[in-house]
Amino acid sequence: MIHLPTLPKITRFIHKSKHDIGLAPDELVFRGQKKTDEVVIRVIDFDTETLLEEKLVTVEDVRQFKNDNTVTWVNVDGLHNTEIMKDFTSVFDLDTLVMAEVLNTEARPRVVEYDNCDLISIKMLRVDDTTGKTIVENLSLVLTDNVLISFQEQKGDVFEPVRERIRMQKKRIRNGKVDYLAFALLDIVVDNYLYVISVLGEKIETLEENLLINPNQKVINEINNYKRELNFLRKSVKPAKEMIFSLAKTDSDLITAGVYVHFKELEDNISQANDAADDYREILSDQLNIYHTTISSKLNDIMKFLTVFSVIFIPLTFIAGIYGTNFEYVPELSYKYSYFVMWGVMVVVAIGMLLFFRRKKWF
Repeated sequence: MIHLPTLPKITRFIHKSKHDIGLAPDELVFRGQKKTDEVVIRVIDFDTETLLEEKLVTVEDVRQFKNDNTVTWVNVDGLHNTEIMKDFTSVFDLDTLVMAEVLNTEARPRVVEYDNCDLISIKMLRVDDTTGKTIVENLSLVLTDNVLISFQEQKGDVFEPVRERIRMQKKRIRNGKVDYLAFALLDIVVDNYLYVISVLGEKIETLEENLLINPNQKVINEINNYKRELNFLRKSVKPAKEMIFSLAKTDSDLITAGVYVHFKELEDNISQANDAADDYREILSDQLNIYHTTISSKLNDIMKFLTVFSVIFIPLTFIAGIYGTNFEYVPELSYKYSYFVMWGVMVVVAIGMLLFFRRKKWF
């Protein structure tokens, strides 16, 4: 049985807390929903020959990797602890605006260049294999000279393929720098866009077959549900497309010329996801039109049948009405076979009208 991906119970288009009104842009306040109790910090440090992977206790433990010649990927699951975020600010000498953006999970996807880092934020979609639900969360990437910090709202294994490539000593990622690692993570995010849209698209295409076979109220409810879910997906995909196109045009010192070629690949993939979302939206609109057209056609057939049925009985009722009058003298009443003659006339009239309607192709 196919289950429609269910999105979290959050405001679908905009969410603004009253407590956030008036806060300074660089105020380190968590603006979002707490999705995990524990903040987990994991690090993968690697170069072409070595690999270190461990879980850290404090942010201060990251300092040892700050000035190494290796590539360091620090992944943070959980954003609600503002003290930990302040520690990242001090350890990496980050502008407070950077961490303020990270803590704002409702922010629009964007890419911003700062003095000593680049900030990339994007909405991340993934399907929970156990529940079939679509999970939406904000992902922030902070790029420094040799350290990439990724901030997620909750723990998930969406980036496990990238970790496996690092463990399996794939040359491209092991020889690359933090900019290529950032591309690899964004590539996973965009691939998940395509996957989530394709899962929903399969259901939409299956719905089209059911629509032609048996259009009913259940089908129209499913169409409306799919339209609502697709509109919410488009809310994440379209801003992501704008962000990736902006990223491909940046002139950051932290991104090498060779990696810009890969960002062009991201442009193609995110455009494909955006086009697929638009195409399925049009398909749903067409399905809605097909539903109304089919229902109208069925209603017309019913009305046509009832009209023909009514028109045939009009002259029959007229004939029966004549001979049902209460006049004392009705000449035909004295004739022995009047009753049968009346029935014969009524049958001839009915058949004649049916033949006339058929000739006119009215049914």
